[in-house]
Amino acid sequence: MSADLQSIWIYLATSPLLGLTSTLLAYQAAMWLFERCGRRPLLNPILVAVAMIVGFLMATGTEYRTYFDGAQFVHFLLGPATVALAVPLYHQLSLLRRAWPAVLAVVLSGAVVAGASAVAIAWSLGGSERILLSLAPKSVTIPIAMGIAERIGGIPSLTAVMVMLTGMVGAIGGGWILDLARVRNQAARGLALGIASHGIGTVRALQMGETAGAFAGLAIGLTGLATAILVPLLISWVR
Repeated sequence: MSADLQSIWIYLATSPLLGLTSTLLAYQAAMWLFERCGRRPLLNPILVAVAMIVGFLMATGTEYRTYFDGAQFVHFLLGPATVALAVPLYHQLSLLRRAWPAVLAVVLSGAVVAGASAVAIAWSLGGSERILLSLAPKSVTIPIAMGIAERIGGIPSLTAVMVMLTGMVGAIGGGWILDLARVRNQAARGLALGIASHGIGTVRALQMGETAGAFAGLAIGLTGLATAILVPLLISWVR
């Protein structure tokens, strides 16, 4: 019996099925835990699923490359999922038409503050120039952030880690901060989460409601565009 199980594991460990199956099972388990515990932000499904997968890979000695051979199929769906965020935004077009000047002002100021505050904190703590440059685009999605970091002389891998941490912190604590600040408007809450914590924050916004999710999805794209334009210009000006 043990020999059969071992042969099955050897087969699975070298098959793309391992990465795909473990990803789907981990997320389903994380979602079950999230719902069972009353949707507590600390039990964010993405955070819990990541922790479960990391633990599984370390316990089994599976290389990340082997895991990603299967997980890439889920990764591919990130593109269509991002495009699908346009659906709830379409349902909020009437509200967007009335609020677009405020939306643009919030996105521009939010993009500048997000990058400048991270750089200022790191500079005050004695961070090197490359670290400061790596932190500047930390509030946009990973592909855009890594591209900006590479262009301005940062460390793309460090930027990717900071983007993930930013998203997790925003998704877990963003709702509490907005409650403390007495921000009740769903569009404003969505914009704040989308600007500060990109995709993971948008998932949290969608859990709050369609309006919050729609404006968070809008904020992702606009913040990414603003950051891609403003950060290189500001860095060149400072230099």
